[in-house]
Amino acid sequence: MTQTINEAAAYEQQGEGPHFWQGAFIGDEEAGRRLAALPDAVGAALASVLETETVLAACDALAGALRDPAHPVRARLAAHLPAGEDPALLAELGGLLDRRELTRKLRRELGGATPGRLDRADPRETVYEAWAPVGLVAHIAPGNAATVAPLSIVEGLLAGNVNVLKTSSADSLFTQHLMAELAALDPGGALAARVIVLRFPSSRQEWLRLMCAPADAVAVWGGEGAVEGVAAHVPAGCRLVEWGHRISFAYLTADAWSDAGTLDALAADVCLHEQQACSSPQVVYLDTGDEGEVFAFAERFAAVLAARPPAADASSALPDPAEAAEVTTTELVARLEEHLGLTRVFAAPDGSWRVMADTRSPLTASPLHRSVWVKPLPRERLIATLRPMRRYLQTAGLAGSTTDIAELSRTVLAAGVTRVTPVGAMLESYAGEPHDGVYALQRYSRRVAVQADPARFATTACLDDLARPVVLPPPAGPLLGKEDVQAPARELGRADAELYFRSGGSTGAPALSVFSYDDYDTQMHAAARGLLAAGYDPVGDRTANLFYCGGMYGSFISFFSVLERLGGVQLPLSAGPDHRATAQALVDHGADTLFGMPSYLWQLLHAEADALRAYGGLRKVFYGGEHFTEEQRHTLREEFGIETIRSITYGSTDLGPLGYQCTESSGGVHHLHADLHTMEIVDLAEDRPVAPGETGRLVFSTHARRGQQLGRYLIGDLGREVPGRCPCGRHAPRFELMGRTGDVMRVATYFLNHRRFLALAGEQGGLRGELQIRLDRTEARERLTVRVEQTPSTDPERLREVFLTGYPELRSAVSECLLDLVVEPVAGPSLHRSPTSGKLLAVVDARRH
Repeated sequence: MTQTINEAAAYEQQGEGPHFWQGAFIGDEEAGRRLAALPDAVGAALASVLETETVLAACDALAGALRDPAHPVRARLAAHLPAGEDPALLAELGGLLDRRELTRKLRRELGGATPGRLDRADPRETVYEAWAPVGLVAHIAPGNAATVAPLSIVEGLLAGNVNVLKTSSADSLFTQHLMAELAALDPGGALAARVIVLRFPSSRQEWLRLMCAPADAVAVWGGEGAVEGVAAHVPAGCRLVEWGHRISFAYLTADAWSDAGTLDALAADVCLHEQQACSSPQVVYLDTGDEGEVFAFAERFAAVLAARPPAADASSALPDPAEAAEVTTTELVARLEEHLGLTRVFAAPDGSWRVMADTRSPLTASPLHRSVWVKPLPRERLIATLRPMRRYLQTAGLAGSTTDIAELSRTVLAAGVTRVTPVGAMLESYAGEPHDGVYALQRYSRRVAVQADPARFATTACLDDLARPVVLPPPAGPLLGKEDVQAPARELGRADAELYFRSGGSTGAPALSVFSYDDYDTQMHAAARGLLAAGYDPVGDRTANLFYCGGMYGSFISFFSVLERLGGVQLPLSAGPDHRATAQALVDHGADTLFGMPSYLWQLLHAEADALRAYGGLRKVFYGGEHFTEEQRHTLREEFGIETIRSITYGSTDLGPLGYQCTESSGGVHHLHADLHTMEIVDLAEDRPVAPGETGRLVFSTHARRGQQLGRYLIGDLGREVPGRCPCGRHAPRFELMGRTGDVMRVATYFLNHRRFLALAGEQGGLRGELQIRLDRTEARERLTVRVEQTPSTDPERLREVFLTGYPELRSAVSECLLDLVVEPVAGPSLHRSPTSGKLLAVVDARRH
């Protein structure tokens, strides 16, 4: 108490106060004024959306600081810990605020890492659902647990709420300063706007009333008295969330209670935290009605307790005067009842522990401090005996055979228990575990829904895309290349390395990319939303998945997963050399939509042109990895009746889906998956942004990738920003792909671009097939061979003239006798392709061999 008084006095001298209000420390007088206007402050804060990523990024940064003994943030916060509190609590708190733990909590409690986005609950329906904040959550924190108050606020923030928290007048300012450090990690100020921490006594009823009056939920930590005191101020319709005291017990079958290891484990549960946790066993039930077995067990267990070492912190184990009186009274009454044959007491001479055997089964609260009741309770009477206390039950620690555990788990849950563990693990927990039978984040949230016109919103996968831009924390750090990402991925632990994919190797040696299943699931849902935006219809389309499969290549598997999440009809054929069999399967099963690589689809359609034109059922093509030229698109429409030709996604093996096309997109224009990534476009030679509209290197920073830092990754592609809001109405930024850095060749002292050849061949040379460039070195000079797919209309001389006329740098290299230019018509299958993905290699540089 002296520490908190001195702390408050120091703040008064500095002109500050013990209350943290939306980013600033204030005194009592100012806090009173602001409390009176709390509804206005809440309304202003809720007017903007709090991105879940903002909370996760700030918490993760704070977690890192708390785990680092030398970090100045940790040193600052250590000075505000309650008197006698172990500084190791800061590292423990850091573990709880870690991105991994909070993301797991979000997934378990609210179903995903971005629960606030209005996504389709069923992709086949234009009904959008999300978890929305309740609004204002008032938290009444306990005075005996330093981590409860800040963690309660973090839960409120994860749900998107404004939070006002009351701490006891006897508390230190630890929570206030921890929240100040957290808010400082969000330069946008959204976190600060949603956090208010006040310190005042419960006798200050007017402040308590002002806190609760505008609240949409009130969370109370404490016993019945605390809950009743707050409930009087909770308005009608406000959600009261009680985190009250609970009672836990152990239940042992005959086989278990005769086992020495079980008794040691039970003693560990009793002694850990001196029974101060709600999950500590206060009663040990035996599956028997025999009083003699109860007394015999109590005596044996007393010997086990006697052998346990004393508490590491003897001062914290000592009861205060009121607790000591309760312990003494309980033991005295039990000893008096020995004369009636109802009880038998076994206690330490120094009073450090006691085992009280009682022949009566009803649940009896323990006075704690290593005080344990032992009672008989045959399993057939378990529900009738425990159900009257169901509002107070929490953990049941069970010991018995596997069959016993299964049967007893169902029985104790029916009696009102909310949590079952093995004996010896009653105080252990796991990330995302329900608390007292509920998920906290659901108690601080509302499930909301929007029904939209199916015709107008057919291609809208997420309603928020039309409502507002996503603002994620800005990227920082150096630019990363493939090896910078690949090397750390090889060191990932088992928990983060659950799925391996191999790149297609079209621009270099194939490399492995590693994912957790959670990351993969997030990315497949994003790709599914992008496919809806591009015009895929999960109700009407019948899709043949014709991507390459095998060799750890990811495209076929990924789009199988995408279609599974969309609920679309799928024919998982994969790309293969038997075009006739593939075409027959398309006809036999009524496929109207094709997924695949352009080079493979082009070969398939032309190899089986007669059969597929006669079928006439193909309507849509969604392609990935390459692009169709305008001439090829024209052929698909005119000769095969295909109406929709769009990119299925833009992405990479390392980063997953990066962009998607909408029905207003064409060519290489894509929207950014702005809820997953941030994008920069930097100069071709320097780490600086290009001017608006200029072409540069695409740099992506991926958020929420478990175990990996994928910030500012140079993906190897060139692109430019497309200005303005898309006619489709989405706020997500747009960019146009302008080729890969590998498409630019240094030949005969000039830089030449494969895409320039492709554009000239299609626009002026009438080429409808594929085009590949091969570079060789001869004795006299370098040779550039443009290999084009042979068709009846292919004219190599005309194409050569088109290239020389339309490409001045190429013309100069040839006229200066630095380069030989050859145009070579070839059969499509003879063009060089990646053996993994089947992707056409744009440039084959034989000079390296």
